[in-house]
Amino acid sequence: MVMTQDRQSLLETCIRNCQDCLRDCENCATACLDSDMVQMMARCIKLCRDCADTCDICARFMARQSDLHAQLCAVCAEACDRCAAECEKHDREHCKRCAASCRRCAESCRQMAAAMA
Repeated sequence: MVMTQDRQSLLETCIRNCQDCLRDCENCATACLDSDMVQMMARCIKLCRDCADTCDICARFMARQSDLHAQLCAVCAEACDRCAAECEKHDREHCKRCAASCRRCAESCRQMAAAMA
């Protein structure tokens, strides 16, 4: 697959956003697990872990320029949207940071998926 400069820049940004989101989701899940209200945060933890794993595989597929990375970007955007929606329900700094990172990643993944369509 030959990449134009614009697509290459988009790809690099999307990989970076996926990696940032992975980190913020893992940090959020860990903070939720360490909280005294871990049961109340169970859905947040689950969605953060799903999102982190999806971001990881998406970044890896983009890095190798897999023919499947556009489809994975679409799935990653969905996982990020779900995680962000849950984290936005909680008034904790790690949840706010995670939600913002998820929103950035979702938008970047949607742009990447559209560029590859």
